[in-house]
Amino acid sequence: MPQPPRHNLPAEPNRFVGRERDLDDLRALFGETRVVTLCGVGGIGKTRLALRVAAGLVSGYPDGVWLVELARLGRSELVVQEIARVLGVREESGRPLPDTVTARLRDQRCLLLFDNCEHLVDTCAEVSAALVAACPRLSILATSREPLRIPSELIWRVPPLDLPGTAEEAEADVADAESVQLFMERAVAAGTRLGPGSLPDVVRLCRALDGLPLALELAAARTSLLSPGQIADRLDDRFSLLTTGGRTAPARQRTLLAAVEWSYDLLSAKEQVLLRRLSVFAGDFYLDLAEQVCAEPPIAGTEIVDLLGGLVDKSLVLCDESRTRYWLLETIKRYAVERLDQAGEREVLRERHLRVLCELQERHFITEMVEPGVPWPRRLEALTMSKRLLDDQRVALDWAAESGNVALGLRICATSTGLLPIGGNLTEIVAWTERLFLLDLSHLPPEMIALAKAYLAYGLEAREELGRSLETARESVAGLAPDDLFPCCVMHSLIVVVLLRMGRAEEALHHAEEGLALATRTGDTWNQAAGLAGLSAVALTRGRLREAQRHGEEALARAREHGHRWIMARTATQLGAVAEARGDLVTAKAQYEMAVPWLEELGNYSDLARCLARIGRAAAMLGEFGTARERLAASLALARATGQRQGVARSLVGLSVLAECEGDLEGAVLAAAAAATLRESIGQHSATTRIEELLGRARTKLGDGRTAALWSRGRAMSADDAARHVLDGERLPPAAPVAAEPVRHSLLTAREREIAGLLTRGLSNRAIAGELVISPATVARHIANIMEKLGYTSRAQIAVWAAERSNRPA
Repeated sequence: MPQPPRHNLPAEPNRFVGRERDLDDLRALFGETRVVTLCGVGGIGKTRLALRVAAGLVSGYPDGVWLVELARLGRSELVVQEIARVLGVREESGRPLPDTVTARLRDQRCLLLFDNCEHLVDTCAEVSAALVAACPRLSILATSREPLRIPSELIWRVPPLDLPGTAEEAEADVADAESVQLFMERAVAAGTRLGPGSLPDVVRLCRALDGLPLALELAAARTSLLSPGQIADRLDDRFSLLTTGGRTAPARQRTLLAAVEWSYDLLSAKEQVLLRRLSVFAGDFYLDLAEQVCAEPPIAGTEIVDLLGGLVDKSLVLCDESRTRYWLLETIKRYAVERLDQAGEREVLRERHLRVLCELQERHFITEMVEPGVPWPRRLEALTMSKRLLDDQRVALDWAAESGNVALGLRICATSTGLLPIGGNLTEIVAWTERLFLLDLSHLPPEMIALAKAYLAYGLEAREELGRSLETARESVAGLAPDDLFPCCVMHSLIVVVLLRMGRAEEALHHAEEGLALATRTGDTWNQAAGLAGLSAVALTRGRLREAQRHGEEALARAREHGHRWIMARTATQLGAVAEARGDLVTAKAQYEMAVPWLEELGNYSDLARCLARIGRAAAMLGEFGTARERLAASLALARATGQRQGVARSLVGLSVLAECEGDLEGAVLAAAAAATLRESIGQHSATTRIEELLGRARTKLGDGRTAALWSRGRAMSADDAARHVLDGERLPPAAPVAAEPVRHSLLTAREREIAGLLTRGLSNRAIAGELVISPATVARHIANIMEKLGYTSRAQIAVWAAERSNRPA
């Protein structure tokens, strides 16, 4: 006698890809709970996952696993009828059908799979709760875009398929990503065989489609006509492109647009309004930001939290476990953007977004930088929030430029530390300010333009445009409003930095004193610290080490009083530079080390890389080779990760010092040569006296020919190869003979040697100019040239160098 069927699950149309861990975990849940709902946005693969889970549970349910498909039902009263039809239950006269269904299931161990409950979710919840209460051996697996919300329910959020990782991953690891596997599998089914060369475009496509299975399957079907790269290039128009679903699929799954519209149409009117307004955010967002930007009629601010919760429950908005950070999948966001345009709300929402971002940034800036007596945790929170809003700031600035709202755009530029070097972003502020400056400024007060120029000058200095930075900073100081003292002090400090870098210490002194006087008068501890650090740097440049030390110590004290880790790190490293000029490497290293945790806390990796390189160099000269190797390796890794070629070159110089201190002259020459090549590639002077002296010692020990060959070989090496030679003790195989490249010497001119000698007497630029009958400006230019040629940063270092050479026997 034939056995009755134990399930009505359909055969799988093609190979199931991915989600192996989800399958195991979901099946295990049915030993602990009786109702599991798979929730997720349309096209995420809920049905396919549920069918696979159910198929694996057939052996555990002797009375059957039964699929009840609900998507085609249009009325709630049909739900129980469909369950009865699937179970083979017939309606009895005089007895309600739900009672008959319950009686059929009461003593049976079976699993019901309710697929696509979202449009009938209330009825599905009532029926499920009643069945579970009356049938103790019954289990239910449901799929829905929102939970059933019954007491016994366990909600399982179905995630997108795993995306490929970074470009640095091995090709095999990229190809193993679930989203890539699905696309490749379905492309083969469409008659397309993709070779390894298509993998980068497939990766780009999978990321652009958020790992959404339906979107990937529709895209794979297109490979019969278009390459993966062509599909990825056309994804801005994804809703018209991805329209090739199978004819037997439900209508809502034949195109990506239909799948998303199905979800959108099930929302309440206010949920639809909120969803389209959320598309104004650049990426993830927070509840308070959504409340401030999206609360316009017909939605009140007090309604946002419940409406947002509803969108999360319906799987159209995603959130982290703590429900503090929310975001839209890109496909949903594109659809919401189109709906926002159709509703005529785009301009209003983007303008409101810009205004809210501007107000938030101004509050964060004042808390972080200006307001006195704020504890560091609150300052850090303000900086963190400013940086978290960086993507939204960019969107807001883009709208400011597009709409011509220059005033609000410039206000964001002037108050966003996330866009400034203090936040670790070196030059972005320049591009935004210059773009806004190209628009009509005639209606803006001069004080606003001067304030924007202050932060433009700050970015220009970070971008190595010293002349423009100095000019812009001076224009800013001249045009700022009388009560804009904070940016005025910042500009004086910036001018000090620029003038010192240009070798004009005498001019820098005036600005350091002026900025410090203004800051002291207003009780501004940030700018007091910056002004004192400037005075210390000026004194160091003039060879006045005691004065430099005194100002540096006062600067660090004021910085600690303010509490901001960036100004504390800056003043600590200034004290380190003073100690290094004194030859006190132990103290110098300790000061640099002090700055490291502060910079790490800020996430300012460019300054951190520079600080670590200084520590590594000092440790090497102290014979602390393990510390030196660790710090220089970390500096190099940070510089590479942030794309700082100057930082990589700085690390290579430190590795050259380390190699020589360890007795590896070959490694020292190779690293120095690689650093020289890298510096020249970015327009920096490279042939310093230290290199000449290193090569002199190498010639003495290794011979002229060997030294020249090493130099040429190092010049041809990559930075990574040169670094590995020192860090890992790696020995490269013998290279083919290369023509020895002559080392370019950087000997000082007669006038420069004369000025260097006068610096040993501690003379000022004006005093040197009097002795040589030239202008102080000419003296300043000569000193700048000497610093560049010798690789030094202070007048004191030049004086020590000149004194050593004057004592050598002829």
